[in-house]
Amino acid sequence: MRKIVLPLLTIAALFFASCKKDKDNVPKLRFKFVFDSTLPRLNNIGQPASIPSGNAAQTPQFNLLGAHFIELAPTAFTALGTGSVLYIGEETTQGGSKALVFDKQKLVANNGEFFTMPLKDVTPGTYEWLRVSLAYQNYDITYQALGSMWSGTIASFIGYNTYISKYKIKTQERTVNGNKAQGYWGFEVANFAQTYEGQAPAGATTVPNPLFATAPIPNGSCVVTGPFPTSNKLVISGNETKDITVVVKVSINQSFEWADPDGNGLFNPLDGDYVVDMGVRGIYPEVQ
Repeated sequence: MRKIVLPLLTIAALFFASCKKDKDNVPKLRFKFVFDSTLPRLNNIGQPASIPSGNAAQTPQFNLLGAHFIELAPTAFTALGTGSVLYIGEETTQGGSKALVFDKQKLVANNGEFFTMPLKDVTPGTYEWLRVSLAYQNYDITYQALGSMWSGTIASFIGYNTYISKYKIKTQERTVNGNKAQGYWGFEVANFAQTYEGQAPAGATTVPNPLFATAPIPNGSCVVTGPFPTSNKLVISGNETKDITVVVKVSINQSFEWADPDGNGLFNPLDGDYVVDMGVRGIYPEVQ
């Protein structure tokens, strides 16, 4: 009996290993974030934007980025939500009104993969545009205080509304247990166990959408729209035999902006400077 059982166990093990291998080898569509300070700095309608008079800006050192929604749009006339929606993150009404669930968001560093799905589950077609609803940013900035230059870390919530139990900025945690509207932020001073929080004004977060005339997005959302290169559109045949990776280059070009009354170009929070914009400045997807 023992001589019979052992070969059967071996065959079963090989069978399940083969099934797992086949499952892992299913061609996938992958999305990665790359933070790029050299890309154009766009405004809400997808046009190049300079720094307004009376303001100043800096390019932060990005640590993490999170997304809540991914959609492929075949044309510039594809309305929001009518393209191929690949992902919608978890939402809740625990804090009252509907909100994103921060605890469930996947946060990735530069060159990190933030979403993957089997290509067989993607509607075949040619896609010219990508929409990504960004939800969370974490980055380092420099500022001036008490005559010296310092650094600090900002946790920035840019989804339309986010339910937050607690979150870590860099080394310190803040507890919220409630909803926070777009533009809420927490700030940790480097080398000190001190944190602060604040709220940017409604509508102050830049959300570039070059399709504003043909496919607008709701006010207060953070659905950033970007075009695939004309010579390298995303084409899904339904018969793929290998992975397709979409590298979503995110413009962080001077994305941290503040009111600068003294005009010195430095962020002086103790001297009346205040944050006016923390939105990214465009996305540029590329197929690899």
